[in-house]
Amino acid sequence: MNPNSFTAVAKALTEYSRVILSSHARPDGDSIGSQLALGHTLRTLGKTVRIINHDPPPPYLQTLPGISTIEVADIVKHDYDAAVILECGELSRTEVDGLDRGVIINIDHHLGNSMYGDYNWHDDTAAACAEQVYDFVKELNVPLTPEIAIGLYVGILTDTGSFRHANITPRTFDICRRVAAAGVIVTDVAAAVYQNSSIGKIKLTGALLDRMELECDGRVVILRVDDALMQKTGCPPDDMDGLINLPLSANSVQAVIMIRTETLSTRVSLRSKANIDVRQVAVSYGGGGHRNAAGFSTALPQSELESELLKQIYRVLDPPNPLNLESKV
Repeated sequence: MNPNSFTAVAKALTEYSRVILSSHARPDGDSIGSQLALGHTLRTLGKTVRIINHDPPPPYLQTLPGISTIEVADIVKHDYDAAVILECGELSRTEVDGLDRGVIINIDHHLGNSMYGDYNWHDDTAAACAEQVYDFVKELNVPLTPEIAIGLYVGILTDTGSFRHANITPRTFDICRRVAAAGVIVTDVAAAVYQNSSIGKIKLTGALLDRMELECDGRVVILRVDDALMQKTGCPPDDMDGLINLPLSANSVQAVIMIRTETLSTRVSLRSKANIDVRQVAVSYGGGGHRNAAGFSTALPQSELESELLKQIYRVLDPPNPLNLESKV
């Protein structure tokens, strides 16, 4: 049987008793929702499941069923049979050591996945990894309980940018219909995700919008965040989700660059509208993601990074701006 098939991965999920679930560092709604949903599914099948990530879940997910079972560690020390890595293009991006001591099952929907597992199910037509997990729930004949369904819905809601990204298909809404029928109160989920910010985050929002820079005739926005700004506003480091999307509400803006300066490196997040493919920009710096949501980390000096990054962003705009790269509003 082809180990890189849905059937092979579904079979593998039933064969191992002690399972670890993990995902990329700084987990988001899709990685956490997918892990919780698959964790509930495998426990229903009698498996012993531990969810281990390098970083804690973001604050807005703290009310999800099973969230307290997620462990935070940079190394796996106990014995296990299989590690299921969700929504992660490279094993190293988990930033958790020891995940290669057993069978590796890789489930992902990002373009560019290196197929690093002993078993791999890569489906880049899925709007979220949660859609793939739904398929396994169905294939394994596990009832779609409210606990499983809410994880799936959170994954889809957040990874589609609240159903705004170009990766959505009719199947996306069909799965959402099914999870709603399973008992998920979608208004409660939306409130938990989008109406659960700290005051510090609100202050940071104001500061970022006040100092944002417009490039390329207002089609590109640059947001800069450093430790000093975080301390001044009181925003917790894990409560920044969604801030990068705010400038996209302007009708002229096609892409947003958020530059987060840290001690040893710089993290860059990219967002865009419609057919503006920022993933290809992230990939050129060793990162990845989706067409409308991508990112990477780099050790490049900020001045050099911004100059080159803007040139690459300009080339993916619609229409591109190759001749007037320094145009500003």
